[in-house]
Amino acid sequence: MRIEIFTGPGCSHCQAAKALLDARCLAYEEHDMTDPEVRADYAARLPRAKSIPQIFIDGTHIGGAEDLRHHFGQR
Repeated sequence: MRIEIFTGPGCSHCQAAKALLDARCLAYEEHDMTDPEVRADYAARLPRAKSIPQIFIDGTHIGGAEDLRHHFGQR
């Protein structure tokens, strides 16, 4: 399983999403939005997204932290 997460410093929702993945012992590739190349990739892949985190699993866009919880059957 390949997990990608677009994050930013000081983002509590990003920290929550990463904590959920860590708790499940799932490795993920973090993309830091402070990097201009990452921001360009984010804009190209998610032109309508306005917030972080944004999470992809095996190339499929899951959404944000709340969407990730729902993906794993948590409320």
